[in-house]
Amino acid sequence: MTEMFTDGGCRGNPGVGGWGVLLRHGSVEKTLNGAACDTTNNRMELTAVIEGLKAIHRPVPLQITTDSKYVKDGITQWVHNWKKNGWKTAAKKPVKNEDLWKVLDQLVQQFEIEWCWVKGHSGHRENEIADQLANQAMDEMSC
Repeated sequence: MTEMFTDGGCRGNPGVGGWGVLLRHGSVEKTLNGAACDTTNNRMELTAVIEGLKAIHRPVPLQITTDSKYVKDGITQWVHNWKKNGWKTAAKKPVKNEDLWKVLDQLVQQFEIEWCWVKGHSGHRENEIADQLANQAMDEMSC
């Protein structure tokens, strides 16, 4: 089982955003991070998972842990109706971050995924590492 721990954040919303990923397979850990200008927290949360999945080059059983209910609930529950309704919400409004949801929806098809949610900033070691990676990327970003 490969494990992925993701986090995204933003300074201002919109503002400078960053994302972080900790990948673990057995005792081997790999970290990824990045940043963007003029973005949102939710876009960074989605980007973290997308970039983490892109870094896995073969279909493996995967456990993804996020502190974003938006990401977890979106990809496990809401996306089915969004697709059925032409990427519209139940209120008939366009789905926010549709571009990223479409990418994530395609990527998750390649994996058998168990989704887990943890409360952010609660001392969960791997979530704290992902948060630190996101903050590091924001610190290094010049917008």
